[in-house]
Amino acid sequence: MATQVVMPKLSPTMEEGQISRWLKKEGDAVAMGEPLAEIDTDKATMEMQALTNGVLRKILIREGESAPLGQPIAIVGDADEDIASLLAEATSEAKTPSGQSQPALAPKSEPEPAAAPTPQPTDTRSNGRDDAATERLIVSPLAARMAAEAGLDLRSLSGSGPGGRIVKRDIEAAMKQEAPATPTASAGARRPAAAPTPVSAYRDEPISEMLRTIAKRLVTSLGPVPHFFLTAEIEMDRAAEMRKNINALDPELKVSINDVIIKVAAAALMEHPQVNASFQEKIVRYYEQADIGVAVAIEEGLITPIVRGANHKSLGAIAAEVRDLAERARQKKLRPEEYMGASFSISNLGMFGIDEFTAVINPPEGAILAVGAMTPKPVVRDDQIVARQMMRVTMSCDHRVIDGATGARFLQTFKRILENPLYLIV
Repeated sequence: MATQVVMPKLSPTMEEGQISRWLKKEGDAVAMGEPLAEIDTDKATMEMQALTNGVLRKILIREGESAPLGQPIAIVGDADEDIASLLAEATSEAKTPSGQSQPALAPKSEPEPAAAPTPQPTDTRSNGRDDAATERLIVSPLAARMAAEAGLDLRSLSGSGPGGRIVKRDIEAAMKQEAPATPTASAGARRPAAAPTPVSAYRDEPISEMLRTIAKRLVTSLGPVPHFFLTAEIEMDRAAEMRKNINALDPELKVSINDVIIKVAAAALMEHPQVNASFQEKIVRYYEQADIGVAVAIEEGLITPIVRGANHKSLGAIAAEVRDLAERARQKKLRPEEYMGASFSISNLGMFGIDEFTAVINPPEGAILAVGAMTPKPVVRDDQIVARQMMRVTMSCDHRVIDGATGARFLQTFKRILENPLYLIV
């Protein structure tokens, strides 16, 4: 019996999925439990498995296109089975507001006066007025990225996807044709000599599922969560020397300063369980181990893979795990349990030369530690001015869970251990 394959819920926060790649083509045999497609969720690319046996009769959502949860994306049935009714039902569902896979990128502008119609220019970005908003442009995220990399003007293309949506195959077709003239040259050719300077050209690109989720979570953080910030300056010479000696003994470990910071934070959290906590509306939840989220910058935003039980792991184990998690995060191959449910997070921008910053708490966690660059500075030691490697850290705290004194005591412990890392083995 033919059945519809619907967009599945592959992560707890997923609301919409994008087809990254079909692993089967129309006419292929499908077995229950066999990978059917790769789907981009809000945080990772995951495989969708077939839930029945049969033949992939029809693909309804092409590669690069998106669909909300529950929308039909394919039909599986017997090779000679009539699927007309299922196709009609799927088409009807796709036309409803809940089945729209991508909103229009720009609202319609006011119509031109009927007495003086103006022809629409091919290069809408070169016009000084907001003519770019007179058409509804629908583009899949994958097509938008491909067009940007190839330098293609999306508004010069016609979409072959549902509702005129520009999809991957349209970009590939355009790339095979002769490259169009650059927008700048086109604008210069059309603008009269005496005309005023036009407004800046721009392009609209749809946001990915990941960026959409990040935006939603930020709205639920900095506004509703009462943040306060504590900053401390830490002398890093001993920690840097320890890291250097560890790597000299075993170069394969490749321990970084950030790995040392994770280990020290885990030790400090065990001494201050009030910080290793989260606000849960009617309760405060205290965690028994340090599950530390480590912010990793990827192409589409930020993700925080988690080092589970960091307080129980060696520096070498932490270093290897962080490298593995970061690599799979960039490939969008993390499982939901590997990036959801941290008890504390660390964001390090020191490698970018940032001395100090504040980070936004990732709800429902109670705190996040922002780590700046480690740089040599003059300091006073024993009435002498000497150079030391100094680093500034700022902890963002949820005041519903952590008060000022509690946060300050945690930072004191963190500073004490990091300045004297032998405490880690005592």
